[in-house]
Amino acid sequence: MSDPVFDLETPSGGHELSDMPLVIDQVALARLYGEPLFKMPHDLYIPPDALQVFLEAFEGPLDLLLYLIRKQNFNILDIPMAGLTRQYLSYVDEIRVHNLELAAEYLLMAAMLIEIKSRMLLPPKKVAEGEEAEDPRAELVRRLLEYEQIKLASVHLNEVPQYGRDFLRAQVYIEQALQPRFPQVDSLELQAAWSDILKRAKLIQHHKISREELSVREHMSMVLRKLQGQRFIEFENLFDPDYGVPVLVVTFIALLELAKETLVEITQAEAFAPIYVRLAYTPAD
Repeated sequence: MSDPVFDLETPSGGHELSDMPLVIDQVALARLYGEPLFKMPHDLYIPPDALQVFLEAFEGPLDLLLYLIRKQNFNILDIPMAGLTRQYLSYVDEIRVHNLELAAEYLLMAAMLIEIKSRMLLPPKKVAEGEEAEDPRAELVRRLLEYEQIKLASVHLNEVPQYGRDFLRAQVYIEQALQPRFPQVDSLELQAAWSDILKRAKLIQHHKISREELSVREHMSMVLRKLQGQRFIEFENLFDPDYGVPVLVVTFIALLELAKETLVEITQAEAFAPIYVRLAYTPAD
């Protein structure tokens, strides 16, 4: 199907090309059904409510009042009610035309402003000597100051980085091996466990003084015999405080020698967990 051809004739019978764009690559004002529009039609009708632009957005009547006060540099403790009420009512008239439901809350505040203005025109009530007359604007000023503090606090809270808006939590999936790998025992944890054993050993006092020759090799054999046939033994169960500190020291040295010679393994399931001792596994040839 070929494109339609528009033939415009002048009263003299010739063709009029003045209405056509002189420049082919001229920037179009708009596109109508995919075709460029280089000039506005004379019979174009735009409804009044087709496009609405709100220059200022307010959270409520107090927000609007605070905006008008700060914009005009009014003293919030000495508000000129006449000027403020006039500007407030002009804004309420605008929103009442478009959204009567939204304007209800603003109309309530307008009534309050008019009431305050009328009370200021009346003679002040008599008060006792030494007391100041009540200012009709006092309650409104208190609410405005509280609202301003809450608004500033909300701005500061909004500046705090938020999860999902300013940053995301990194999630890393690590494939775990089937064979559990126990963390290495820290020397500080081993020292703390040894100190705890010594503290309990010092609580037992012996009155008999004797000299005994202790063999590290012998206690190494004793430790291996205790571990024989056992899957693992808790570190503290290898020591018997009833034999006194010398035996405990020799046993501890024997345990360190066995670990040095890779005959035993000292393991721990997790940080700050109990320490276990077991025989070292020798892989088969």
